[in-house]
Amino acid sequence: MDGRIVLFFFALALACPAHADECSQAKAVYADEAGGYELYFEPVGSEAAVTSNHFKISLTGTSLSLNGVVMASGEPERPNGIVMHDCPTGDVTGAELAACTVWQGPIYTVDGAGNVGLLQGEDAPAAEKVLLPAFGPSLRASTAWGKGKAQTDSSDVFAFKGCAG
Repeated sequence: MDGRIVLFFFALALACPAHADECSQAKAVYADEAGGYELYFEPVGSEAAVTSNHFKISLTGTSLSLNGVVMASGEPERPNGIVMHDCPTGDVTGAELAACTVWQGPIYTVDGAGNVGLLQGEDAPAAEKVLLPAFGPSLRASTAWGKGKAQTDSSDVFAFKGCAG
């Protein structure tokens, strides 16, 4: 094999961790079981932010992009996510926010042994799997579903696929 090809694959292996524990949660990329939906985390960008994680969900073959944030809330406190579609910006009312919310709830993780835990902050090692309970049915009932948008069901489970940049 040409030495340049070997060097290319070696560099690719270093740039793209194959295992979740080699990637931070802020750079983790996941896919649903069918591979149609991709969930990818992004850095929050501010230590003063009230959110612990930011993410997007996209559907292969469409321009659909859903925005997600994770905030600690509830009793006991745990990471709760909100996935939104085409929300207005600026001062928004509760009704406007409710209308553009696709899914809301606790975000769980599942490790290789099947143990369920809570999503950690962006600097933690990436989870093996991310679970958004009832995401699929919520997506179907949202403004993100329909012609020119999502028309393919999503699983509630997203498995680690790789590490971005």
